[in-house]
This record gives sequence, structure tokens and C-alpha cells, in this order.
Amino acid sequence: MSRTRRSRTIAVATAVLLSLAAAGCSKNAGGSETAGSGSGTKAAAPVALAGSVTFNQANLAKLDAALKSALAGKDLSKVDIAMVVNVAADYWKAGQVGFLKGCSDLGIAKSKCTYFAPPNGKLTEQNSELETLRSQGVTGYSISAIDPTSAAGTIHTDVQKGIGVLAIDSPLPGTDAASLYLGTPNYTAGFQAGTAMKQVLGGKGKVAILVGSLTASNATQRIAGFEAALKGTQITVAQKVNDNLQASTATSDAETILANNPDVNGLYGVYSYDGPALAQAVTSAGKTASVHIVSDDSDAQTLKFIKSGVISGTVVQMPYQQGYTGAYILAAEKVLGKDKTMALVKPYLEKDGSTLSSGVGLVTKSDLGAYQSLESQLGIG
Repeated sequence: MSRTRRSRTIAVATAVLLSLAAAGCSKNAGGSETAGSGSGTKAAAPVALAGSVTFNQANLAKLDAALKSALAGKDLSKVDIAMVVNVAADYWKAGQVGFLKGCSDLGIAKSKCTYFAPPNGKLTEQNSELETLRSQGVTGYSISAIDPTSAAGTIHTDVQKGIGVLAIDSPLPGTDAASLYLGTPNYTAGFQAGTAMKQVLGGKGKVAILVGSLTASNATQRIAGFEAALKGTQITVAQKVNDNLQASTATSDAETILANNPDVNGLYGVYSYDGPALAQAVTSAGKTASVHIVSDDSDAQTLKFIKSGVISGTVVQMPYQQGYTGAYILAAEKVLGKDKTMALVKPYLEKDGSTLSSGVGLVTKSDLGAYQSLESQLGIG
């Protein structure tokens, strides 16, 4: 797809989604009785969720065009970039598609664009890959760090060697890559999740939070936003559980929580695999009518549970843009230098001066078709 066609496609999709959001036509089915619930618990009255499936594509398309224009006629033969994420989850497939498409649109050989997802979400796997990339002469990489504190020394060494490092998905405060973060404003995402939970619970209840890390910046910021949204309500957070990036652990943790805490009526899954994991636990417990789930991200299984009503709503990001625009930024930093690249990026930053938002939205059952249409147009299967 040509650059012009891609921009037109995104613009059309965005316009459609904006009109849907403005119409306020989202209704949540998370509180309705679901086949197989069988808990005997009286279903809560359905509560309308205000879904929003608009992102920041328009601004990022303008930035991409500015970067591509600045790179026009320049020698990109020495650009060797990588996208290193934190776990091999469905969520990141969209990021991989975007990253490779960005490389293709810039004319960078696929062999010079490496995508890596740790098979088991282990820090040792991520560190090993960074060592490999360094030995192979990588000129820059974007990274969703599993442990930002542990990554600080490696990032410092790489930046000192002239390797560009771009934080994606989760900021890297206190490191040499703290000046630019491409991804979701995580506090905002968490606040949106908390607002959705407040609505589906009617302002009363007890919730548990399940997450892959209690130290990663994206996790702590989302949880902080979630809790802030619940202030002034009669909803309390009973537990925060670290599932260590393991979907099976998240499911068993949720099963234990539901068995030991019959008054828990809300679950918030912070990482991409958490939504389906919690939905499986709630379904197994026969509590789909009485326990409401709000999740993050849009794994295929998450969307299926949205469609069936087991998950009330999921806060969605745009990992495709983290990959696509990330490729442009890394290439520009190598060819134009960091200062010139940042000058082009600066007009599109959030008020904090370091966040380049890839957008945030909320998908409910009513918004599902529009969201899937956008994914299809971007080539995300």
C-alpha cells in the first residue's frame, strides 16, 4: 500500500470511528446473564459503557510524513534497527506488523529490521537478545523493558556507543532513554479502565487487579490511574497480584481470588493476556453474571470475550503505531542525528514533553465491529 493510500485509509477509518464515539452509541453487555454462568447469583442490571475507539493516527501520520520527507534522498544503507518487546503475546503481533511495514515504506531491507519477543517473557531472554543485536551492529532499537531498573545500565552503555534507544509501551525514567516515550499515556489508560469499572459496578464493590509486573512503569502508572478513577466511590481494591507475565498463573490466581473472596465482583487485567485469563477463570467459576472484567489491550481472545459479554470493556492501545512510527524514529536518529529528529518530533509530544502518544481507547461490544474494521485496514489479522 502506498504512503498516500495508507494515510487516506487511516483518515477515513478515523473519521468513521470519531463519528461512532460522538454518537455515544456504546452499550455494555457485561452485566447481562451469559450462557453457562450457572452461579445462581442474580445478574447485575446492564450498565452502558461509553466506548471510544479513536486514536492518535492523524498526528502520527503527519509526523511519519515529516520524518520520511527529511530522510528523502539520504543514504539509509547503514540503518540496522530492532524492535524488542517484553513477551510473545498476541498484543505485539500488531506491533510487529507495523514495524516491518515502516521498514518497508522507508526502503530498509527486512534483514536490517529485527523483531524480537521473549518466548517466556524472561529478563534473561531479553538481555541475551540485546547482547546479540549489539554484536551484530544494530544502530538503534525500540524496547518495552521487562525491568526498567535492570535495563538502565545496558541502555547507558548502548547510548554511549551511539546506539539509539527508544522506549515503547512503557517509559524508561531514570535512564538515558527517558527523553522520548512512544506509546500509550499509561496513567490515562488506567484511569479509563477505572472509569469503566466504576460504571459497570455502579460505584459499589470490591475488585482485584492482576498484572504481569508490579514494578514496570506502564503497570504502576496504569494501576495508579485505575485507583484514581475509583476515588469517591464505594469500590475498594482488595488485592494486587503479580502473575509474572504468565497467562496460566493469571488464571489460577483469579480462580483463587474468586474462591476465597466471594464478595469480589470486579477484576482488572492490566497486561494483554490477562483479559482472556481472567475471563476463563470467571467462566470456570460460573460467575460471568456477577463478576465484571475490565481489561487492557485487544488480543484475539479478548475480543471474543468482549463479543460474548464476559469482558465488559477493554482499554486498547495502538501497538501498530509503536512499531511503524518507531521504525521511522530509529532510522531518522541514525541518519539525521538525535537532535534533528527530536526537533521534528517535538510538536507532537504531550504536555510532559516526552510522551509521543500512540493513542488510547475503550472497546465494548457495540464498538467491536468498528475496531476490527480499523485493524483490518491496517493489515492486522
